Amino acid sequence: MSALFPALAAAADGTSDGVRHRPALRFGDRSLTYGGLVSAAGRTAERISGAGRVAVWATPTIETAVGVVAALLAGVPAVPLNPRTGERELAHIVGDSAPRLVLARPGDAVPPVLAGSERIDLRVAGSGDEPAGGCRALPTEPAPEAPALIVYTSGTTGPPKGAVLPRRAIAATLDALADAWAWTGDDVLVQALPLFHVHGLILGVLGPLRRGGSVRHLGRFSAGGVGRELAAGGTMLFGVPTMYHRLAESVDGDPELAKSLAGARLLVSGSAALPVHDHERLFAATGRRVVERYGMTETLMNTSVRVDGEPCPGSVGRPLPGVELRLVEEDGSEITDLDGETVGEIQVRGPNLFTGYLNRPDATAAAFDGDWFRTGDMAVRAPDGQVRIVGRKATDLIKSGGYKIGAGEIENALLEHPRVREAAVTGEPDADLGERVVAWVVPADPADPPSEDELADHVASQLAPHKRPRTVRFLDTLPRNDMGKIMKRALAHG
Repeated sequence: MSALFPALAAAADGTSDGVRHRPALRFGDRSLTYGGLVSAAGRTAERISGAGRVAVWATPTIETAVGVVAALLAGVPAVPLNPRTGERELAHIVGDSAPRLVLARPGDAVPPVLAGSERIDLRVAGSGDEPAGGCRALPTEPAPEAPALIVYTSGTTGPPKGAVLPRRAIAATLDALADAWAWTGDDVLVQALPLFHVHGLILGVLGPLRRGGSVRHLGRFSAGGVGRELAAGGTMLFGVPTMYHRLAESVDGDPELAKSLAGARLLVSGSAALPVHDHERLFAATGRRVVERYGMTETLMNTSVRVDGEPCPGSVGRPLPGVELRLVEEDGSEITDLDGETVGEIQVRGPNLFTGYLNRPDATAAAFDGDWFRTGDMAVRAPDGQVRIVGRKATDLIKSGGYKIGAGEIENALLEHPRVREAAVTGEPDADLGERVVAWVVPADPADPPSEDELADHVASQLAPHKRPRTVRFLDTLPRNDMGKIMKRALAHG
């Protein structure tokens, strides 16, 4: 049986033809029903049973989804690998996780660094109900604390660390989100996210499967693709701010796209803060609010705006069921005055947490304050409990002239200026202020950029004089990673 995926268990035992023939996965023109997924994943689960760990070459394809589900059914920890990872970083991940097997789509070339892992090709017909011959009964469900996935962090402060995610954390997060979003088996999720991160893989593939619903993956994001899938019965959309920004850019001149977005039951943005300006543009065009949530690799999901709650652009909502959250000062003392202004580091605890970093007991110990996980994210909390992220402790908290300033609120203010297309804010050493606020701006019209004084005055009028940029640097584009997050360390190092 499968406690993680009740619908797969029902499809496997043959008691419900309705479940067997229900759509589960669709990637482009290839699809699997729940019965087809049981057959395809079941065959692979039998082959990999007993392996210590398996790597999954995580292309945005139906094979990746089948491979991860197979590993979960077999009780073998899966390590999703980003196919675009550089040679040195990939060598570190493979050496650290030591996968015995690598699962890949037939024909995909995998790097030589994986030569020490036996390759298994994931052969998936992808035509609905797979041919017979899969396992007749699902393997026994492992214990809740058993490792399910090992997902490597982005490595912004050193080599990537493998966060060991137990089955318990995956189930807890997905069930908490189902409560917050009224997520059911009737929902059809549309997404185009990478499958080597929490957002696209755990929320975007395992989430629908746990509910007994379905996912339609676009392969590559496009506003037109989103519009077509939502118009064809999609009820939910998951995306990152870059995707929603592109939708906001497209929707004004595309009434069909506006209609499709307006018809969706739920639009969710995550992995980084969605600028308030894009929130408002999408709402004006569609009448639909984008819901934000907050999480990270080590904690999965911590907070979310509820689908039945008050819209609050710029907020990531309140703690999810079962999650405890607090803000702490630099000395570790808890901030008890929820005034919406006092910045502190987020710490969380609950069933959603990872069990530790693979092979790194030192890093695991340093990441916790007792049983509270130190997220490194800085936030303020309103009197009603709403959490607003202001940035990362390492890169987004600027200490200038005795003030603690969050980069995120300055970025939002800059993006409200009509002559700014993109913006990022960092801090740089300053002999007088300690740090000065630096704005990196992509102008809406490169031939006619706003002046530094114009932008500084705009921020001062919107926020406060001490939050105005002291330096403005204009760029053609901002460096971003695969999830659309701005790579501020690349800015700081030129």
